[in-house]
Amino acid sequence: MLAVPTVTNAADDGQLAAARAGDGRAFDALTAPLRRPVLAHCYRMLGSVADADDAVQETLVRAWAHLAAYEGRATLKSWLTSIATRVCLDALARRPARRLPSLDGGASADPSAPPHAPVLDPVWIDAMPDARWCDGDLDATESPEATCTRRQSVAVAFLAAIQMLPASQRAALLLAEVAGWRAAEVADALGTSTAAVNSALQRARATLDAGVPAWNRRALRPDSAATDALGRYLRAWNADDPTALAATLREDAVLAMPPSPAWYDGREAFVGFYAGFVLALPMRSRLVPAPSTNGALALASYRSDPSTPGVLHADGVHVLSLDEAGAVTGVMVFMDPAAVARHGLPATMAG
Repeated sequence: MLAVPTVTNAADDGQLAAARAGDGRAFDALTAPLRRPVLAHCYRMLGSVADADDAVQETLVRAWAHLAAYEGRATLKSWLTSIATRVCLDALARRPARRLPSLDGGASADPSAPPHAPVLDPVWIDAMPDARWCDGDLDATESPEATCTRRQSVAVAFLAAIQMLPASQRAALLLAEVAGWRAAEVADALGTSTAAVNSALQRARATLDAGVPAWNRRALRPDSAATDALGRYLRAWNADDPTALAATLREDAVLAMPPSPAWYDGREAFVGFYAGFVLALPMRSRLVPAPSTNGALALASYRSDPSTPGVLHADGVHVLSLDEAGAVTGVMVFMDPAAVARHGLPATMAG
């Protein structure tokens, strides 16, 4: 039987009764408001938008099939999250964890050389627009501390960091520190003991503290200072100005570009790659503002093509990490036109 954490039930009794009687529309109405938070949980667990979408669908199938097991001792959100956790653990047992080039154990690349050939297997974390996982303004109905936690819990670097953890530790950490469940509730969901959960949490926190560079644990809410920093980065890139680009970066800024495994460690390497490779290409690159993604500010990349003069083609999405002073500490460039499409932006634009 599926585990049910013991918290207050918030489901509508009438819709729940109808759903238990076989009314699929009532079930859809009950679960529709919860699909975004369940999607966010699956995305944190799996690091992949497509895999998270599949996990949500499987969660709803299992929930519909086991609705009689829902005893009302938990909120429907908690019950669905418990099912989703098990779905994700099943998925993770069948495939390796997603990762980022900069946390993959390899040395940073030579900025004077072209990037390595892309790894086309589905091994890298991908980006999720904020509109997919949250409703409206992140800050509208919660404290600044809760907003910060939610932003950090979908930050690309944090997602990469928790993929380093064994699946059960990852689940325990997310349920305890993001969902806010008590250890006993996590134990029920994972089918283990409270002592085992506490031990898993201790090991997970130690692994993250020991193995994640400081820039990967940083987050800054997208306020006006961050927007100004984003604008400086965009203008410098579009002006083909390495000096101006360097001025936006902190000394230890990191650049990674999945699906290429190459990554560049530090301002000098970052700008060296931009000046020596990006600007040397015959195709020009242009950045435009994009909807926020992974709790951070983002830019969409478009590139020219000699075969289509005057037209720029979607190329990828830049997700920026910033420090409190507004300096860029990391840029994750997801080199995938599909990432641009997920942000609701066109495949081509005039250029």
